[in-house]
Amino acid sequence: MKQAMLWEPKGDDKVRCYLCNHHCLIKPSKKGICGVRENRDGVLHTLVYGKAIAKHVDPIEKKPLYHFFPGSFSYSIATVGCNFRCLFCQNADISQMPRDHERIIGGDFSAHEVVEEAKRTHCKTIAYTYTEPTIFFEYAYDTSLLASEAGLKNLFITNGYMTKDALEAIHPHLHAANVDLKAFNDEYYKRTCGARLQPVLDSIKIMRKLDIWVEITTLLIPSLNDSKEELKDLAQFILDVGPEVPWHISRFYPTYRLTDIPPTPVQSIHKAREIGLSVGLRYVYSGNVPGDEGENTFCYHCGHLLIQRLGYTIANNEIIDSKCPKCGTTIDGVAMSS
Repeated sequence: MKQAMLWEPKGDDKVRCYLCNHHCLIKPSKKGICGVRENRDGVLHTLVYGKAIAKHVDPIEKKPLYHFFPGSFSYSIATVGCNFRCLFCQNADISQMPRDHERIIGGDFSAHEVVEEAKRTHCKTIAYTYTEPTIFFEYAYDTSLLASEAGLKNLFITNGYMTKDALEAIHPHLHAANVDLKAFNDEYYKRTCGARLQPVLDSIKIMRKLDIWVEITTLLIPSLNDSKEELKDLAQFILDVGPEVPWHISRFYPTYRLTDIPPTPVQSIHKAREIGLSVGLRYVYSGNVPGDEGENTFCYHCGHLLIQRLGYTIANNEIIDSKCPKCGTTIDGVAMSS
């Protein structure tokens, strides 16, 4: 157990947490919405520091990050807990464990050990992922400092609900993020995730201002967030942030507490991708559709096939010095060349 960051005491031994935009007011002996930050005698503590529930070597394309060291591997860690309660969570067994089972588990795995394992396995990055990295912020923060010293880059795979204070605290050591922009509908966020839309939009804008490379993922769920109007508004928001921001449109499969909706038709993914490209986004990708043309990276200027993918595997990368070999256009991203 470790004293938490980003909180302040209130009267009667209560504390206010400023790590995420829930801004939980936590009474003594109680936990915040995330289930892993507890008020003990008027002091906020994190209960998951150094308690890794998952640690794996993943292709960076699995995050998904297609424009940040493509073809490389990322050492990926998580603890239990989440500040959302998405009905469709794909990792609910660990993200919702503190809420659903009132348990907090994980093996001792120090920040130093994370970095050493990343180096041993020849990973270029460390990804804080699977659950929500914001809720194990202190663990991620300490690891990110050591990772930077070792020449590794740090990635957040996140719902984007952290506060500006949290982003400003970690940003010198946070190099990229994939943000789940789950919909462009506040009611959807409230009903299916237990959160609000605007803080996520604000975080995306703040990340870009802090020069953090950002990619965005939207899980397309039939009848819930797939209307043409909503997708066009979402794509327009991304365009306003920057046409270079990649948008991953991912296929939904029934899971957790949302099992009465069928998988997303592949044609719906294609239509959403067409919307993104039509508004002027440079890179729009199909997710969870292995072998689909939309997995590939094309030059937005001349249309030349640059990176050919099959699932998480890169079959070919023709980018040279971050440029299209056919027309010389600069391809946005970090370390894009093969």
